[in-house]
Amino acid sequence: MLAGYPGDIFGARNCLRAIAFMYVISGIGCFLAPSLPILIISRVLGGLAIGASSVLAPTYLAEIAPAKSRGAMVGMFQLNIVFGILVAYLSNYVIGTLNLGDHEWRWKFGVTVVPSLILCLLLFSIPNSPRWLAVKAKTAEALDVLNKIGVASPNAELNLYLEKHAQHAGQMARLSWKIYARPMLLAIAIASFNQLSGINAILYYLNDIFAAAGYEKVSADLQSVIIGATNLAFTLLALTIIDRVGRKTLLIIGSFGLIASLAGTAYIQLTNTHQDMLLWMLIVFIASFAFSHGAVIWVFISEIFPTEVRSRGQGLGSSTHWFMDALIATAFPLVAAYSKGLPFVFFAVAMLVQLFVVIKFFPETKGLTLENMEKSIGHLERPDARDQACRRPLLMGRWCERKICGRLNHVKNIRTGSARIRRDP
Repeated sequence: MLAGYPGDIFGARNCLRAIAFMYVISGIGCFLAPSLPILIISRVLGGLAIGASSVLAPTYLAEIAPAKSRGAMVGMFQLNIVFGILVAYLSNYVIGTLNLGDHEWRWKFGVTVVPSLILCLLLFSIPNSPRWLAVKAKTAEALDVLNKIGVASPNAELNLYLEKHAQHAGQMARLSWKIYARPMLLAIAIASFNQLSGINAILYYLNDIFAAAGYEKVSADLQSVIIGATNLAFTLLALTIIDRVGRKTLLIIGSFGLIASLAGTAYIQLTNTHQDMLLWMLIVFIASFAFSHGAVIWVFISEIFPTEVRSRGQGLGSSTHWFMDALIATAFPLVAAYSKGLPFVFFAVAMLVQLFVVIKFFPETKGLTLENMEKSIGHLERPDARDQACRRPLLMGRWCERKICGRLNHVKNIRTGSARIRRDP
């Protein structure tokens, strides 16, 4: 939640550089940890980096991408997450076959330093967001970036940024419910339903789920690799069509697969039958999630807020996402210990509710520029302070006119009534 504020001040790119350094320190700290407190501190540092990057990376991608391909570009963030999960499954499988004994866990943490260093180096080859530069009055730099990324009319694009920023000046100091109620509720809803699908809880305890179904450790590790590969394949498929089909449509299609697969998994776990179908149910679940929520969540949240508060809006969605993740991941093993199938029943019902909410309340954002998104979402309808100041004398004048006319009509009616009384015999 707090990552949005430094993102607004220093820019997403500059903050991401600091986050990459945090990843490196976290990996080294976990690998070399001489004691439990050092391990915990290193893990907390890594967790903070994950939370911050989930705010700032989609924000940066949304602000630098053209409208026609923004879904695919922002979705690359999720694609790389999924690719990282697959690599982690493969890495854990390989390290698990090396018989490293008590030091196995250190190597599983230590290998994270390699991609962290690569990220750190690559971040020094990308520019600042042109929208952020425009908001910070660095118009020459913004124009240069727009030229570099191939915008057809960079001057017109820059003028549009500046015009929107001028319209919102003085109104965007904070993420206000009065102004941004709908986008804030949409961000909270999609982030909450993302985790209410059970995705992270299932991924965290995937080996335990397979073990409970009778799979051995090595077999469970291989099944996890299959799940990870499915996740990657269907995320990639979704990103190839998200800008043509739309975000809302993907969420609706994926919801049907999520409901069916979760209900099937619940049946298998509750009845202890058809255990051989468990892998297929989880494959359908992962495919449905990757095709819908996995590809859409970060794209959607990054689109629905104006530039001036986009980082903070992304922070709201991200913090909701990780809060629900922690809540559900903590509750999952406790509920599963009571009944293996009950968590999946809950997840299936949650996805049924989500289907209704998406159909009824979610807007379609494909193809719209970030500046035109406001009309689609319906926020910022309240006039700003200057408009209110200009309208106040006019409104007061109309109020006085109505009052005066009302009084005159009242007096006229009294006089007419008195005249009639005098004329009566």
